[in-house]
Amino acid sequence: MSLPIILHVNYCEQGQTYPEMCRKAVAWGYDGIEFRSMRRGVGRRPWEPTGEPPEEYIEEIARSAEDAGLKHVLFGGPGLNLSSPDPEVRKKEIERGIHFYKVAAERVKLTVCNVGGGPIPKKDPNAPSWDYRAVGSGAATEDHFEWCAEGFRQLGVLAVKYGFKMAFETHPGGLTDLPEPTRKLLDMIDSPAVGANLDYCNMIYFTKAPTLEEAVSTLAGRIYMVHLKNSQQAGRGGDGPAVIDKFVCGLADGVINNREFLRRLKATGFDGALCIEAPRAGDREWFAREDIAYLKSLMADLGM
Repeated sequence: MSLPIILHVNYCEQGQTYPEMCRKAVAWGYDGIEFRSMRRGVGRRPWEPTGEPPEEYIEEIARSAEDAGLKHVLFGGPGLNLSSPDPEVRKKEIERGIHFYKVAAERVKLTVCNVGGGPIPKKDPNAPSWDYRAVGSGAATEDHFEWCAEGFRQLGVLAVKYGFKMAFETHPGGLTDLPEPTRKLLDMIDSPAVGANLDYCNMIYFTKAPTLEEAVSTLAGRIYMVHLKNSQQAGRGGDGPAVIDKFVCGLADGVINNREFLRRLKATGFDGALCIEAPRAGDREWFAREDIAYLKSLMADLGM
């Protein structure tokens, strides 16, 4: 069976409605969409909780997917804020997460969801975002790991009950920015339902970035989905996502050898979802068609 190819919703955040997103994704050959865990841009700030009941948000997406014949519905960021030192904040975030995923799992057939445990404050406010020693896991304490593990042990129980998986994205600014701290957190959680979403492009801007071989081998057996994108540059990319994003390019056009990435994933027995992202300006609907054509060519060549 071919691995599911998932469209990240950021290909269709240029004014498209949810019904339009689903219809277009199916027409382009995608098996599913990774949506966000809340409607974007509704509140005072894009990621601020709006008070919209998750039941309403999930129902609109579920109906749109069913009408279009979309096979897979995934949910991604923003994640849960489990990095707060306030236990009441963490408790409410865990309760919010349990409620959201319970509602989602009872409305759609979840397979895997992309998750995060919240941002880690920099050790030095002036430290550049590409200095892995001062940001994300490099700035984390053992408390941060334990707080996040405590929350996702509970969420893992829910995921096991409903038969789906959660995958921590390797993402700058959080505990799971690099493979080794991600593996450490997963071992602490110790749930078969909680693994990694390996986004290799997210880590190549650090001053010390792992190779593809190191990233895949460190997380082998616990990679439940991957994010695929590419960049024209590796190494120091600039201070912050707004600067880094200018280097992101088409899936086939950058410094990451995605053929080698998939080959190494296949060798580990990976059987999860392949999600393509488009965090770049321009006509993202056209990019969606270009990128899936390249990915399908790779999969055919590799027998995936």
